[in-house]
Amino acid sequence: MKSLTPESTFRTRLDRARAEMARTGVDALILSLGHDLPYLTGYLAMPLERLTVLVVPRDGEASLIIPRLEAPRVTEMPTVFSIAPWNETDDPVALAHKLLGAARTIAVGDQMWSRFLVDLLALRPSSTYVRSVVVMEALRSRKDVDEIAALVAAGAAADRVAAQLQAGDIALVGRTEAEVSADISARLIAEGHQKVNFAIVAAGENAASPHHDAGDRVIRFGEIVLCDFGGSMNGYCSDITRCVHLGEVPTDIADAYAVLFEAQAAGVAAGTVGTMCEGVDAASRAVIDAAGYGEWFVHRTGHGIGMEAHEDPYMVKGNSTPIAAGHAYSVEPGIYIPGKWGMRLEDIVVATENGPQPVNHTNHHLVVLDR
Repeated sequence: MKSLTPESTFRTRLDRARAEMARTGVDALILSLGHDLPYLTGYLAMPLERLTVLVVPRDGEASLIIPRLEAPRVTEMPTVFSIAPWNETDDPVALAHKLLGAARTIAVGDQMWSRFLVDLLALRPSSTYVRSVVVMEALRSRKDVDEIAALVAAGAAADRVAAQLQAGDIALVGRTEAEVSADISARLIAEGHQKVNFAIVAAGENAASPHHDAGDRVIRFGEIVLCDFGGSMNGYCSDITRCVHLGEVPTDIADAYAVLFEAQAAGVAAGTVGTMCEGVDAASRAVIDAAGYGEWFVHRTGHGIGMEAHEDPYMVKGNSTPIAAGHAYSVEPGIYIPGKWGMRLEDIVVATENGPQPVNHTNHHLVVLDR
């Protein structure tokens, strides 16, 4: 899909990348697979055995090395980068080596195939290599106005599907988890997503596995059903989790969900600009710990979101990064009792100078359904 982002935005992003390279002492940036590449060029490379790599010298022209047969898929932006197509008999690693010139400290994208990096190491044994996150984290983690608008639109589309679930429009009883997962996926596409990234449907005891694979388990009346789903819409991701209960809610589940509801709200409220990311995790965890469920909250409270479903910043103990305006992340505490049931409640939140602003607004309570 061609990028809808104007060329001027990519110029600005590249200028910011070079400024960050200067600040961190990086001489050149090389990006292959993954989302750092489309963030700077609008082009998402296919995970091929043929090398695609953007070479960004700190003080020179950026060049996109790409297999000739893939070049027609690139939107040309001469003021941002030049295109260096290579033929089947060419050596693209040697071309990257040439374009890197005298660069000594090179920042490498996390998803670059090791086969190409190993060959580059052999050509440049005296260079120092660091991860591209040194440069790119500061750029991608703080979303601009257009990125936030894209996240809001994707979140609203996911909200509409969650509302359909809570309204009983998605039949549950007597269907398999996989059937409901496929139903949710189709509804995400119908609401404007181009791609479904995941659609977790976990019933009863299966909900105690946070990343359960929806399978042939038939959903039954009298149990909790956890639905965590999201996809990509115009290049940006959605991610939402809501639970419903089929029939009267047992006391143990009702009591735990009341704690979860409070914990999620506390995590959202804690995400003020200047607060360390771990503060969001601590706020949610404190509520769950105080209620005696701490042992059963087995994951971090949240992850960043943008072009990828999971990216910086992460809301987890030990992350002392201060929350900044433009950070977008999930708040999703959970309680999981092995062999019995599990529950999670998730919103995407954008940090602003006026406080944390949730993207998702669908009912946060445990909705009771009869089918």
